[in-house]
Amino acid sequence: MATDAKKLQPIIVKKIKKGGHAVHGGAWKIAYADFVTAMMAFFLLMWLLGSTSEGDKKGLSDYFTAPLKVSMQGGSGAGASNSILPGGGADLTRTSGQSRRGEGNDPIQKKMVAEAVKAEVAKQDAKKLAALSAKISAVISSNAKLAEFSSQIRLDTTPDGLQIQIVDDQKRPMFDSGSATVKPYMRDILREIGAALNGVENKISLDGHTDRAPYSNAERGYSNWELSSDRANASRRELVASGMPDDKLARVVGLASSNLLDAVNPLSPANRRISIIVMTREAEERLMGTGRTAVP
Repeated sequence: MATDAKKLQPIIVKKIKKGGHAVHGGAWKIAYADFVTAMMAFFLLMWLLGSTSEGDKKGLSDYFTAPLKVSMQGGSGAGASNSILPGGGADLTRTSGQSRRGEGNDPIQKKMVAEAVKAEVAKQDAKKLAALSAKISAVISSNAKLAEFSSQIRLDTTPDGLQIQIVDDQKRPMFDSGSATVKPYMRDILREIGAALNGVENKISLDGHTDRAPYSNAERGYSNWELSSDRANASRRELVASGMPDDKLARVVGLASSNLLDAVNPLSPANRRISIIVMTREAEERLMGTGRTAVP
């Protein structure tokens, strides 16, 4: 009987009804807040760009292009311009840049800035002098009259700048013997070089040189020192006649035979020469004793 009752026991089936999707929580709120913040920043940027003057925009552009130059010179982009943007510092109501007390007085920092400026000026000088050398070479090669004397014109880059040397030739002297009278072809060379130097900002040093042969009238007080000085001054007059400003010349000296080009042969005609040096800013400072470097 017990077995029959177990067989007749009803079977109960439980059905679980599944509900909708579970709630995702607050993650969407964070994403939405990030989106709203980004949109606010974007519209704020658009408002600032629309409200900033063209001069301030250019100042900002110049700062990121050459920050050292702008920070040294000041002006727009360096916190010195009137702008709707505060200049920074403790007082946010001020429109000009402010610096902390003692800032800029650090000798190490000053030295680093000075060296950086010096390196930048040297780099710019090198580019300008290289372009000038190419320009003068082109003038000589394109001018039939000067091309004939190209062997007597030497261009060299020295630590002091671009050196242009016009050397004497045994069969073609630059000056009358024992005098400072310029030969016609030498006048043409000097005037062409002077015209090429007219647009150069750098100062110029002009030196006259002779060989070691003693001057015949040395006993009367006129020696190779005076002769080299007179020839240097005669060359200066030709450069100025070409249109080059006279104040561009920082020095005109006669060195006689103290700096021979061909030391092995002291009597070589090549030692009789005129040296024109387009000086770097550093060489100019050493010569003039200014002791400061300015960013051009």
